[in-house]
Amino acid sequence: MREEEIEKIRGVVRDCVSKHLYSSAIFFADKVAALTNDPADIYMQAQALFLGRHYRRAFHLLNASKIVLRDLRFRYLAAKCLEELKEWDQCLLMLGDAKVDEDGIVYDAKDGNVIDFDKDAEDREINISSAICFLRGKAYGALQNRSQARQWYKAAIKADPLCYEALECLIESHMLTSEEESSLLSSLQFSPEDGWLSSFYSCLIKKYDIQSTIDAKFKKLENESGSVSGSSMITLANNTDRLACKAQYYHQCCEYQKCFELTSALLEKDPFHLKCTLVHLAAAMELGNSNELYLMACNLVKDYPSKALSWFAVGCYYYCIKKYAEARRYFSKATSIDGSFSPAWIGYGNSFASQEEGDQAMSAYRTAARLFPGCHLPTLYIGMEYMRTHSYKLADQFFMQAKAICPSDPLVYNELGVVAYHMKEYSEAVRWFKKTLSHIPSALTETWEPTVVNLAHAYRKLRKYPEAISYYEKALTLSTKSLSTYSGLAYTYHLQGKFSAAISYYHKALWLKADDQFCTEMLNVALMDECQTGVESVDAKVEPC
Repeated sequence: MREEEIEKIRGVVRDCVSKHLYSSAIFFADKVAALTNDPADIYMQAQALFLGRHYRRAFHLLNASKIVLRDLRFRYLAAKCLEELKEWDQCLLMLGDAKVDEDGIVYDAKDGNVIDFDKDAEDREINISSAICFLRGKAYGALQNRSQARQWYKAAIKADPLCYEALECLIESHMLTSEEESSLLSSLQFSPEDGWLSSFYSCLIKKYDIQSTIDAKFKKLENESGSVSGSSMITLANNTDRLACKAQYYHQCCEYQKCFELTSALLEKDPFHLKCTLVHLAAAMELGNSNELYLMACNLVKDYPSKALSWFAVGCYYYCIKKYAEARRYFSKATSIDGSFSPAWIGYGNSFASQEEGDQAMSAYRTAARLFPGCHLPTLYIGMEYMRTHSYKLADQFFMQAKAICPSDPLVYNELGVVAYHMKEYSEAVRWFKKTLSHIPSALTETWEPTVVNLAHAYRKLRKYPEAISYYEKALTLSTKSLSTYSGLAYTYHLQGKFSAAISYYHKALWLKADDQFCTEMLNVALMDECQTGVESVDAKVEPC
């Protein structure tokens, strides 16, 4: 057969692949490979077999060729076949020997020299070495060697910043702390035209900076991704991934209503955007929107019955309506489907903690802390459980560990302040509560009203009454429905001897909760004290006979 006719059949194979006619592609690729015995045609046949899900046959074809260990493309495709067959140890053997350090630098296993991953492919192609590093990371992750998986993912993204999947695994599996994520991002070498990608990656990593810094990141991305088409400016301002990142930021800022509104709009535009769906579920949980959770759970189970997110959504619904045993069952199912799905582990622990089953909650949190070293929430929740059982020293240790993992989350500082308050270290409590307020990335909202009240309580314990009153009044600007604020303010005025103001605020507190024992008793004491003061002032005005 002439070369022109063979080339025509190659074109048919490529067209079949583009039209997803894989059986046809396999048929014609087999004939071309038989006619030419060319390595390129053998590789094309193996690719067609791989796409047609004939993994064992594709691996046999590649392994039988004499150049499988010399050509990285052959070796990589053979390893991909082993990945699909879940033969992880064989997959690593096929990829060859290499070592990687904690910084993601790869060394030759034989001579120990650093392997330099210069991009020798054409522009816009991802370095094959980067893809191999990523596959090594997946294999180690499947073998539960998360330390090696983390190092190979870092090597993959460093070898080629276009290998987004490696960064995605590092972020979603919480393998790095917020500082490590920032350090990794700053070490990546982007080409001049990929400035927008650097900005996009900076929006993907943990977002615990102040609001102006985060806003600047999103603005920079919008500017760098802009291009002029005709008379209009095209940007990524309305890109779904970018807006999903912004929704995540709103959730971290505890602006749940804004988060929910944004994710609702995004899901109308793209109802199957799963990252946005996860944030939407979290916002609906915080808002107590059980109807939305029910609808989302039904749709997800129907569309994605084999995904952990679907059963996590069912668990969220039951958790929201306070059916914790059912919630626990579905959170557990989500973890069994995907053991690296961190929200399910946190939900599983919380479902135990809500029923004060501390040992089981601790077990779930400890598992999550082991699996997700870059996530501070499991450690934080362990501290909360210790605090619930009045083990304040242990609670303080775990809160400090959470602070080391994520030094910019205000919730960590709030819990440290609460522990210090319970340990009667009021000056320390004031320091931690002030740090909490300084780390809140956006303007104060009702969510942070308890922190302001706690700070006022700590000042009252230190007998700094003017400061205490100032913070109680600040808390009232955030919420007028807090019994603790009114009773604390009343008691502070009472301690100052300002009985009229104290009586007024005791009455306001009792209006919120008429049977509050403390306010009822202290109101009677304040009335007696005011009467006594009135009598003494009258006696002082009466001149002796």
